[in-house]
Amino acid sequence: MTKILVTRPMPGRVGPAVRELGEVEMRDSNLPLSEDEMRRALAEFDIVLPTLGDRFSAGIFAAAGQPRARLLANFGMGYNHIDVAAARALGIAVTNTPGAVTDATADIGMLLILMTCRRGGEGERMVRAGRWEGWHPTQMLGLHVTGKTLGIVGMGNIGQALARRCHHGFGMDVVYYTRTPRALDFPATPVDSLAALGAACDIVVSCVPGGAETRHMMGADLFAAMKPHAHFVNISRGDVVDEAALIAALSEGRIAGAGLDVYEFEPQVPAALLAMENVALLPHLGTATLEVRESMGMMAVENIRAFLAGQPLPNAV
Repeated sequence: MTKILVTRPMPGRVGPAVRELGEVEMRDSNLPLSEDEMRRALAEFDIVLPTLGDRFSAGIFAAAGQPRARLLANFGMGYNHIDVAAARALGIAVTNTPGAVTDATADIGMLLILMTCRRGGEGERMVRAGRWEGWHPTQMLGLHVTGKTLGIVGMGNIGQALARRCHHGFGMDVVYYTRTPRALDFPATPVDSLAALGAACDIVVSCVPGGAETRHMMGADLFAAMKPHAHFVNISRGDVVDEAALIAALSEGRIAGAGLDVYEFEPQVPAALLAMENVALLPHLGTATLEVRESMGMMAVENIRAFLAGQPLPNAV
């Protein structure tokens, strides 16, 4: 019987659906796999259903020898924690779960835009701490979002979904920088550099995929180009941002604030960011609804089903 390792507890109907496909071992821990656990996964299982944090690096694959595993059915759209080239070299296919995450992640982008620009997190902390003294005309003045200019870095599905929300819902002008030309169904202006994007926008949002090509893509040059009243939001992957450069820009007042759902060394969050009132911090909530996480899991299940049936993988990467 096919042996399947599921590296985290699964939401809703996903667990029972996976168990129908073979002999399943499902970890009860939400911590990432250790190196020993990853080596065991490759050696003892036919299929592994991993997720963010399970760092199947080139070194892990190199130590695997002739692995038993033939599929890593990743739970998540992002797969920069898996060295896909090293997996392929050993005959291991890799799949992901795109599409299911688009709207939920764009919603979190909108939430972070409002939290940082309108000082929502700071205001809630004030109320909870008993420091609110009542309304007055100059209390906690933030950036009015309606009618401002939004900059999207990476105009893929998530970037487009967020841009539509901002343009149609808040009357925002959209400027974008992307490596892949896009045919869009809403008005938007492309620019040819991150510096041009930063200079043009009141709010900049990172929507690029993670990986070696985008690591530290957003750093000192972008933040230097941004306006002093502008805000930066990241809903992509933590390591696409040079966190030290972001902290410097915030602490020196070169940008007004930031909203972050992901972090360079997640789950570690720098103490400097934790101490800043003008930074909204979320614990990687991008896809955190039952409906979306179930959809992601069922997409992974469909990838496994196709693999077992010898059919083309729906979401091969």
